[in-house]
Amino acid sequence: MSKISPLAFIDPEAVIGENCEIGPFCFIDKNVTVGDNNVLMNSVTLLSGTRLGNENTLFPGAVIGAVPQDLKFKGEETTVEIGNGNRIRENVTIHRGTASKGKTIVGSNNLIMENAHIAHDCVFGSGIIMGNSTKLAGEVIIDDNAIISAVVLVHQFCRIGGYVMVQGGTRTSKDIPPFIIAGREPVAYAGLNIIGLRRRGFGREIIDNIAHAYRLVYQCNLTVEEAIAAIREEVPMSKEIEYIIEFVGGSKRGIVR
Repeated sequence: MSKISPLAFIDPEAVIGENCEIGPFCFIDKNVTVGDNNVLMNSVTLLSGTRLGNENTLFPGAVIGAVPQDLKFKGEETTVEIGNGNRIRENVTIHRGTASKGKTIVGSNNLIMENAHIAHDCVFGSGIIMGNSTKLAGEVIIDDNAIISAVVLVHQFCRIGGYVMVQGGTRTSKDIPPFIIAGREPVAYAGLNIIGLRRRGFGREIIDNIAHAYRLVYQCNLTVEEAIAAIREEVPMSKEIEYIIEFVGGSKRGIVR
Protein backbone atom coordinates (compact mmCIF):
# COMPACT_ATOMS: atom_id res chain seq x y z
CA MET A 1 0.00 0.00 0.00
CA SER A 2 1.46 3.34 -1.04
CA LYS A 3 1.23 6.38 1.21
CA ILE A 4 0.07 9.34 -0.88
CA SER A 5 -0.60 12.82 0.47
CA PRO A 6 -4.07 14.17 -0.31
CA LEU A 7 -2.29 17.35 -1.45
CA ALA A 8 -0.45 15.51 -4.25
CA PHE A 9 -1.81 15.41 -7.81
CA ILE A 10 -1.51 12.10 -9.67
CA ASP A 11 -2.96 11.78 -13.14
CA PRO A 12 -5.35 8.81 -13.42
CA GLU A 13 -3.22 7.43 -16.28
CA ALA A 14 -0.03 7.36 -14.19
CA VAL A 15 1.11 3.95 -12.90
CA ILE A 16 2.31 3.90 -9.28
CA GLY A 17 4.01 0.84 -7.77
CA GLU A 18 3.76 -0.64 -4.29
CA ASN A 19 4.92 0.91 -1.01
CA CYS A 20 5.66 4.38 -2.40
CA GLU A 21 5.57 7.56 -0.34
CA ILE A 22 4.38 10.62 -2.24
CA GLY A 23 4.45 13.90 -0.35
CA PRO A 24 2.31 17.04 -0.53
CA PHE A 25 2.34 19.19 -3.69
CA CYS A 26 3.91 16.48 -5.84
CA PHE A 27 2.74 16.45 -9.46
CA ILE A 28 2.73 13.19 -11.41
CA ASP A 29 1.67 13.55 -15.03
CA LYS A 30 0.03 11.11 -17.40
CA ASN A 31 2.34 8.68 -19.20
CA VAL A 32 4.47 8.27 -16.06
CA THR A 33 5.49 4.96 -14.50
CA VAL A 34 6.77 4.79 -10.91
CA GLY A 35 8.15 1.51 -9.55
CA ASP A 36 8.07 0.14 -6.02
CA ASN A 37 9.39 1.57 -2.74
CA ASN A 38 10.07 5.06 -4.04
CA VAL A 39 10.03 8.15 -1.82
CA LEU A 40 8.96 11.44 -3.38
CA MET A 41 9.28 14.23 -0.85
CA ASN A 42 7.16 17.33 -1.17
CA SER A 43 6.96 19.31 -4.42
CA VAL A 44 8.51 16.69 -6.72
CA THR A 45 7.39 16.87 -10.37
CA LEU A 46 7.34 13.85 -12.68
CA LEU A 47 6.29 14.88 -16.18
CA SER A 48 5.07 12.83 -19.14
CA GLY A 49 7.60 10.28 -20.35
CA THR A 50 9.18 9.62 -16.95
CA ARG A 51 10.03 6.01 -16.11
CA LEU A 52 11.19 5.65 -12.51
CA GLY A 53 12.52 2.34 -11.19
CA ASN A 54 12.51 1.09 -7.60
CA GLU A 55 13.79 2.41 -4.26
CA ASN A 56 14.67 5.90 -5.43
CA THR A 57 14.48 8.95 -3.16
CA LEU A 58 13.62 12.30 -4.75
CA PHE A 59 14.04 15.41 -2.63
CA PRO A 60 11.90 18.58 -2.74
CA GLY A 61 11.82 20.50 -5.99
CA ALA A 62 13.22 17.78 -8.26
CA VAL A 63 11.77 17.95 -11.79
CA ILE A 64 12.04 14.84 -13.97
CA GLY A 65 10.91 14.54 -17.58
CA ALA A 66 10.62 18.17 -18.64
CA VAL A 67 10.84 18.80 -22.37
CA PRO A 68 14.38 19.39 -23.67
CA GLN A 69 15.97 22.80 -23.96
CA ASP A 70 16.81 21.98 -27.56
CA LEU A 71 15.39 24.09 -30.38
CA LYS A 72 15.31 21.01 -32.65
CA PHE A 73 12.78 19.36 -30.34
CA LYS A 74 9.35 19.29 -32.01
CA GLY A 75 7.26 17.61 -29.35
CA GLU A 76 8.09 14.01 -30.25
CA GLU A 77 7.27 11.24 -27.79
CA THR A 78 10.43 10.56 -25.78
CA THR A 79 11.34 9.34 -22.29
CA VAL A 80 13.66 9.69 -19.35
CA GLU A 81 14.44 6.29 -17.83
CA ILE A 82 15.82 6.12 -14.29
CA GLY A 83 17.02 2.94 -12.59
CA ASN A 84 17.00 1.89 -8.95
CA GLY A 85 18.35 3.17 -5.66
CA ASN A 86 19.17 6.71 -6.75
CA ARG A 87 19.21 9.74 -4.46
CA ILE A 88 18.12 12.78 -6.44
CA ARG A 89 18.51 15.88 -4.31
CA GLU A 90 16.74 19.23 -4.17
CA ASN A 91 15.97 21.07 -7.43
CA VAL A 92 17.67 18.52 -9.69
CA THR A 93 16.37 18.64 -13.28
CA ILE A 94 16.56 15.70 -15.70
CA HIS A 95 15.12 16.28 -19.17
CA ARG A 96 13.72 13.66 -21.50
CA GLY A 97 15.23 12.78 -24.86
CA THR A 98 14.81 14.13 -28.37
CA ALA A 99 14.50 12.46 -31.75
CA SER A 100 18.31 12.08 -31.67
CA LYS A 101 18.25 9.13 -29.25
CA GLY A 102 14.70 9.10 -27.97
CA LYS A 103 15.55 8.86 -24.30
CA THR A 104 17.69 10.12 -21.46
CA ILE A 105 19.08 7.31 -19.32
CA VAL A 106 20.11 7.41 -15.66
CA GLY A 107 21.38 4.16 -14.13
CA SER A 108 21.25 2.98 -10.54
CA ASN A 109 22.75 3.83 -7.15
CA ASN A 110 23.74 7.37 -8.06
CA LEU A 111 23.91 10.43 -5.83
CA ILE A 112 22.88 13.50 -7.82
CA MET A 113 23.30 16.55 -5.61
CA GLU A 114 21.33 19.76 -5.30
CA ASN A 115 20.61 21.92 -8.37
CA ALA A 116 22.35 19.57 -10.83
CA HIS A 117 21.10 19.26 -14.40
CA ILE A 118 21.13 16.31 -16.81
CA ALA A 119 20.08 17.38 -20.30
CA HIS A 120 18.37 15.54 -23.14
CA ASP A 121 19.70 12.25 -24.45
CA CYS A 122 22.43 11.91 -21.83
CA VAL A 123 23.54 8.43 -20.81
CA PHE A 124 24.37 8.60 -17.12
CA GLY A 125 25.75 5.36 -15.69
CA SER A 126 25.61 3.83 -12.21
CA GLY A 127 27.49 4.43 -8.98
CA ILE A 128 28.16 8.07 -9.89
CA ILE A 129 28.46 11.00 -7.51
CA MET A 130 27.52 14.32 -9.15
CA GLY A 131 28.12 17.49 -7.14
CA ASN A 132 26.00 20.54 -6.46
CA SER A 133 25.11 22.73 -9.46
CA THR A 134 26.98 20.57 -11.97
CA LYS A 135 25.45 20.78 -15.45
CA LEU A 136 25.55 18.27 -18.30
CA ALA A 137 24.63 19.48 -21.80
CA GLY A 138 22.85 17.28 -24.30
CA GLU A 139 24.07 13.80 -25.27
CA VAL A 140 26.82 13.64 -22.67
CA ILE A 141 27.93 10.16 -21.57
CA ILE A 142 29.11 9.53 -18.00
CA ASP A 143 30.53 6.06 -17.36
CA ASP A 144 30.03 4.12 -14.12
CA ASN A 145 31.63 5.12 -10.82
CA ALA A 146 32.74 8.60 -11.85
CA ILE A 147 32.95 11.37 -9.26
CA ILE A 148 32.11 14.79 -10.65
CA SER A 149 32.56 17.60 -8.13
CA ALA A 150 30.46 20.74 -7.72
CA VAL A 151 29.87 23.41 -10.38
CA VAL A 152 31.31 21.37 -13.24
CA LEU A 153 30.17 22.32 -16.77
CA VAL A 154 30.25 19.62 -19.45
CA HIS A 155 29.85 20.51 -23.15
CA GLN A 156 27.44 18.59 -25.34
CA PHE A 157 28.57 15.25 -26.80
CA CYS A 158 31.42 14.86 -24.27
CA ARG A 159 32.18 11.57 -22.55
CA ILE A 160 33.57 11.20 -19.03
CA GLY A 161 35.17 7.87 -18.17
CA GLY A 162 34.64 5.64 -15.18
CA TYR A 163 36.46 6.00 -11.85
CA VAL A 164 37.52 9.58 -12.59
CA MET A 165 37.64 12.51 -10.22
CA VAL A 166 36.67 15.78 -11.89
CA GLN A 167 37.66 18.72 -9.70
CA GLY A 168 35.17 21.39 -8.67
CA GLY A 169 34.57 24.29 -11.04
CA THR A 170 35.99 22.43 -14.04
CA ARG A 171 34.74 23.29 -17.54
CA THR A 172 35.33 20.76 -20.28
CA SER A 173 34.59 20.52 -23.97
CA LYS A 174 36.85 17.45 -24.31
CA ASP A 175 36.48 13.84 -23.23
CA ILE A 176 37.96 12.83 -19.87
CA PRO A 177 39.49 9.32 -19.94
CA PRO A 178 38.87 6.77 -17.17
CA PHE A 179 40.81 6.42 -13.91
CA ILE A 180 42.27 9.95 -13.90
CA ILE A 181 41.93 13.26 -12.10
CA ALA A 182 40.97 16.19 -14.33
CA GLY A 183 40.91 19.82 -13.30
CA ARG A 184 42.71 23.17 -13.46
CA GLU A 185 41.88 26.00 -15.86
CA PRO A 186 41.91 25.21 -18.70
CA VAL A 187 41.02 21.60 -17.92
CA ALA A 188 43.96 19.20 -18.01
CA TYR A 189 45.13 15.75 -16.95
CA ALA A 190 46.21 16.01 -13.31
CA GLY A 191 47.37 12.45 -12.59
CA LEU A 192 45.72 9.17 -11.67
CA ASN A 193 42.80 8.96 -9.26
CA ILE A 194 44.94 6.70 -7.09
CA ILE A 195 43.00 7.14 -3.86
CA GLY A 196 39.72 6.46 -5.65
CA LEU A 197 41.13 3.36 -7.33
CA ARG A 198 42.43 1.99 -4.05
CA ARG A 199 39.08 2.60 -2.38
CA ARG A 200 37.40 0.70 -5.20
CA GLY A 201 39.66 -2.30 -4.65
CA PHE A 202 42.09 -1.94 -7.54
CA GLY A 203 45.35 -3.76 -6.78
CA ARG A 204 48.83 -2.29 -7.01
CA GLU A 205 49.74 -4.12 -10.23
CA ILE A 206 46.64 -2.87 -12.07
CA ILE A 207 47.22 0.69 -10.84
CA ASP A 208 50.85 0.53 -11.97
CA ASN A 209 49.76 -0.69 -15.40
CA ILE A 210 47.19 2.09 -15.71
CA ALA A 211 49.90 4.60 -14.74
CA HIS A 212 52.22 3.15 -17.39
CA ALA A 213 49.51 3.48 -20.04
CA TYR A 214 48.88 7.11 -19.19
CA ARG A 215 52.58 7.95 -19.18
CA LEU A 216 52.56 6.86 -22.80
CA VAL A 217 49.45 8.93 -23.55
CA TYR A 218 50.46 12.10 -21.73
CA GLN A 219 54.22 12.23 -21.15
CA CYS A 220 55.96 10.77 -24.18
CA ASN A 221 55.01 13.29 -26.86
CA LEU A 222 53.22 10.61 -28.89
CA THR A 223 50.19 10.91 -31.12
CA VAL A 224 47.08 9.05 -29.99
CA GLU A 225 47.77 6.32 -32.53
CA GLU A 226 51.39 5.99 -31.43
CA ALA A 227 50.40 5.92 -27.75
CA ILE A 228 47.85 3.16 -28.33
CA ALA A 229 50.39 1.10 -30.27
CA ALA A 230 52.92 1.57 -27.45
CA ILE A 231 50.36 0.55 -24.83
CA ARG A 232 49.59 -2.64 -26.73
CA GLU A 233 53.30 -3.43 -26.92
CA GLU A 234 54.44 -2.45 -23.42
CA VAL A 235 51.52 -2.81 -20.99
CA PRO A 236 50.05 -6.18 -19.92
CA MET A 237 46.53 -6.38 -21.29
CA SER A 238 43.56 -6.38 -18.93
CA LYS A 239 39.99 -5.11 -19.04
CA GLU A 240 41.19 -1.80 -17.57
CA ILE A 241 43.85 -1.32 -20.26
CA GLU A 242 41.39 -2.35 -22.96
CA TYR A 243 38.98 0.27 -21.58
CA ILE A 244 41.67 2.97 -21.83
CA ILE A 245 42.50 1.97 -25.42
CA GLU A 246 38.81 1.94 -26.41
CA PHE A 247 38.16 5.30 -24.79
CA VAL A 248 41.22 7.17 -26.04
CA GLY A 249 41.10 5.64 -29.50
CA GLY A 250 37.37 6.22 -29.90
CA SER A 251 37.20 9.78 -28.62
CA LYS A 252 35.42 12.01 -31.13
CA ARG A 253 36.02 15.30 -29.35
CA GLY A 254 39.59 14.52 -28.31
CA ILE A 255 40.75 13.89 -24.76
CA VAL A 256 41.82 16.47 -22.21
CA ARG A 257 45.54 17.10 -22.35
